[in-house]
Amino acid sequence: QLQASGGGPVQTGGSLRLSCTNSEQTFRRYVEAWFRQAPGKEREFVAAIKWSGQHTSYADSVKGRFTISRGTAENTVFLQMNSLKPEDTAVYYCAADGTLIRSSWAMSTQYDYWGQETLVTVSS
Repeated sequence: QLQASGGGPVQTGGSLRLSCTNSEQTFRRYVEAWFRQAPGKEREFVAAIKWSGQHTSYADSVKGRFTISRGTAENTVFLQMNSLKPEDTAVYYCAADGTLIRSSWAMSTQYDYWGQETLVTVSS
């Protein structure tokens, strides 16, 4: 139901754009988010966007470098990643849920729907 893509290798300072596409009408009223998990680390919140596109949230580690947005077709959420650093290397996941309040957006355990991973590797 959620398809993540766009990962790959990139050098420090480079950019990538991840996409999360959903095929279900249901997700068009959901909060959608990106999480990531680096080797040996816990899964962590990256960014989230409300279905309307008017409200977003970011982890402090990516503020000013990453931008989450919705596509015009509203069934795709993008994560534009600029000024990438080696510490951004991780498996990235997109997630969606229809019942979250803003204070829960960063909590991975609260999301009911998850897409497949896409790997981002940033080399120095």
